[in-house]
Amino acid sequence: MSDQPLTYRTAGVDIDEADRAIRAVAQPIQATFNENVVGNLGGFAGMFAANFPGLERPILVSSIDGIGTKTKVASMVGDFSSLGADIVNHCVNDILCVGARPLFFLDYFGCSKLNSSEFEAAVGGAAAACAAVGCVLIGGETAEMPGVYHDGEIDIVGTIVGVVDYDRRLPRGKMKPGDILVGLASDGLHTNGFSLGRRALFEVGGRSVRDLVPGTEDTLGEVLLRPHRCYFGAVFPLVESDVGILSLAHITGGGFYDNVTRVIPADTTAMIDRRSWVVPPIFKLIQECGSVSDQEMYRTFNMGIGMVAVVEKDSVSTIVQGLNDAGVPAAVIGELQKGSRDVQVI
Repeated sequence: MSDQPLTYRTAGVDIDEADRAIRAVAQPIQATFNENVVGNLGGFAGMFAANFPGLERPILVSSIDGIGTKTKVASMVGDFSSLGADIVNHCVNDILCVGARPLFFLDYFGCSKLNSSEFEAAVGGAAAACAAVGCVLIGGETAEMPGVYHDGEIDIVGTIVGVVDYDRRLPRGKMKPGDILVGLASDGLHTNGFSLGRRALFEVGGRSVRDLVPGTEDTLGEVLLRPHRCYFGAVFPLVESDVGILSLAHITGGGFYDNVTRVIPADTTAMIDRRSWVVPPIFKLIQECGSVSDQEMYRTFNMGIGMVAVVEKDSVSTIVQGLNDAGVPAAVIGELQKGSRDVQVI
């Protein structure tokens, strides 16, 4: 038995270090605050005034998600700067699929032992991503839990709340056979499929994060850590202008098969032509290293398409041009046909 009395610090939790880390990110967090924030940073709960001028029937929209094992790649590279943007952009895209704009966001950072530089990189990135879409980073949780998390590993989760007018929510209008599927380019894996990707590339394929992706001048680490693309700035104005977007599917876990089916009618099948876009080299490398089937690839990864919009046929050129002008490469990748609710990638 030790003669020294136990403390929280000797048990593995350093409250003082956590306080220092939070103070270090206070300024970028407070920079996201707007006139709707009630109170100051550091309270027991965040308060947000529910003022929604111009909305006749405001509906609050919420979502929660994590970035999964992408954090392991960040640890391998030693770069945590993209992880905050990953979780914010993922959540923003999710509520965009019902036509909502973000109001406020809360983050969760879990670890075995707090590393202040990792924490500041992740939370600072989250604050910057929130600021980019007019979203308040209103609070969060820093959890130092030795014995639950392995040493050197972290977990990042986010919760978002947004708002949409009831009559302006998505899906909108009546979707039917002949409506067009427009694909919006991704920036790589985003935040899904990393368990399969890591297994194929590093365990089976024997690759290193320092190896170049074939056909590019980028390392595997750089490509895998590219932030999850945020579609809000390009897509929300088109949704608001009512130019013919009927529904949106965020291509995350479950790939095309599990996500597009969420937003199409029961009597339609989404026919997707995989020849209509160029699949980025990283996905080809994963498939080759792991001998992964086409079906598994398109059900696990976004394959270069991070969001799919179902649009009216007469609006296709306007929407594609608008997305490209806003910096999001987009193209027609298929159409709805008569059938049962299904997705076929051909």
